[in-house]
Amino acid sequence: MARGWESKSVADQMEEADARSLEDEKEERAHLSASPVIRARLERLESLKLSRTRTLEQLERATNQSYREMLRRTLRALEAEIEELN
Repeated sequence: MARGWESKSVADQMEEADARSLEDEKEERAHLSASPVIRARLERLESLKLSRTRTLEQLERATNQSYREMLRRTLRALEAEIEELN
């Protein structure tokens, strides 16, 4: 039963990430003519978001507790870096 709730939580997080991604895509289009530094920052941000999505997917499928904890730490680190860049 606990896994069912946890999977729901991950699904909710993925939906929130998708909503944020749409907003970020709009911002990215607005900055296409921006400086190389801003473009590099936006590319890094997009890379981090993709990594976050992949980590969430792996977390949803993982069954080994040690691996799940490692994925949670990875997720926190990615989210912290994304927050720094925003």
